[in-house]
Amino acid sequence: MTDEPEILFEKRGCAGLVTLNRPKALNALTLNMVRALHPQLIEWANDRDIERVVVRAAGEKAFCAGGDIRQLYDWGRAGDPMALTFYAEEYRLNTYIKRYPKPYVALIDGIDMGGGVGISVHGSHRVAGGRTMFAMPETGIGLFPDVGGTYFLPRLPGKVGTWLALTGARLGQAEVVGTGVATHAVASEMFEALTESLCDPNNLDETLESFSQPPSGTAVPELQPLIDRCFSGETVEEILSRLDSETGAQAEWAAKAAATIRTKSPTSLKIALRQMQVGATADFEDCMRTEFRVVSRVLKGHDFFEGVRAVIIDKDNAPNWRPGSLSDVSDADVDAVFAPLGAGELDLARLDRV
Repeated sequence: MTDEPEILFEKRGCAGLVTLNRPKALNALTLNMVRALHPQLIEWANDRDIERVVVRAAGEKAFCAGGDIRQLYDWGRAGDPMALTFYAEEYRLNTYIKRYPKPYVALIDGIDMGGGVGISVHGSHRVAGGRTMFAMPETGIGLFPDVGGTYFLPRLPGKVGTWLALTGARLGQAEVVGTGVATHAVASEMFEALTESLCDPNNLDETLESFSQPPSGTAVPELQPLIDRCFSGETVEEILSRLDSETGAQAEWAAKAAATIRTKSPTSLKIALRQMQVGATADFEDCMRTEFRVVSRVLKGHDFFEGVRAVIIDKDNAPNWRPGSLSDVSDADVDAVFAPLGAGELDLARLDRV
């Protein structure tokens, strides 16, 4: 008896239906899944019978909790080039989804982090269920908010993207709709019926509107002035100083945000802030090339492996970052991480061929 496939594909009505099928692993994205999804999307892009792509996930806990970090850790520790291969192929897939020629509908419910964000947020339509829990928590494991975070995070309202990048804060249904991460809110229990309707040759936007409802939870705009005031600092140190200086009703929120930031990798924090600064004026392809430059350097460093050890392997949540303080991470250090790779740049010339 063979194991079930990690990802399922079906032509149903007018739709190409994708099902992420690793519910016990929170649908974490593997290299095999990336290598299956990209060519399937290409095939459907050229199939006249397919009007749209619908991406959903098995189970109720997660859409996709990220990339298969443990596998990446093992590859990286062994010096296996497959770690970098994974990122190259994942980033090419993210870029293809961003440029996809047909409607791409991501049905997001439960956890959506990291690699899961990369195969959802760049689609034309993003539907958030009531269990949605969105985050980009990479600075907590010595990584950085990639899979297109360099592009989409700076384009969220005000400084929300910088707040998310530095803190790894989690957003619920109302927050993802309010910030534009999601385009529609639909009750979790309606996802199956919505999927069936999306496979019928109905007007896509009218179908989504007919299932939409006011999102549940508290939206970010209530905190927008505070986020903008504090997270507009030019350096991580300045952002922390602004948070520390907050007084009044929102001082407790600011203090908690500052405390959270101080638990993250100092190197990752400075990388993430630089991403927000350079990504705000760069096009999508340039952002993806930038991320590949960064990950190429991060995989040769210390903090990613230490972060995964502390959070995922030993679970002591006590990483020993190197360097251990923001003051020990210079602008020159960050410049080196973002420097061009020369012949090793990410190839985005032909995304419609794998």
